[in-house]
Amino acid sequence: MPGLLMAVAGTWAYALAQLTVLADRPVVLLAGAAVAAALLLATLLALRSRVLPGAPRSGRLATALRARARGRRVPRQVDPDGAGRPRPRAPGRRPSAA
Repeated sequence: MPGLLMAVAGTWAYALAQLTVLADRPVVLLAGAAVAAALLLATLLALRSRVLPGAPRSGRLATALRARARGRRVPRQVDPDGAGRPRPRAPGRRPSAA
């Protein structure tokens, strides 16, 4: 998507430069192009908010994830000295074979 936007912006800039050279009153042309660019930018931002996953419509997903997180318990702390757990071995004089 960014490559497409760069191509569109480059095309607009090239066309505007060519029209400015050919126009009798480039100030009016530049003002019109600025208004058109602002409208294009506003349209692209409005469409982007609908297409991307971070859009406001994903509020249901965020609510579901929060509810899921609230339902999770804190993991219990494991006692390393508890019954059935072997003690860690101390390092020996020689390196291990593994």
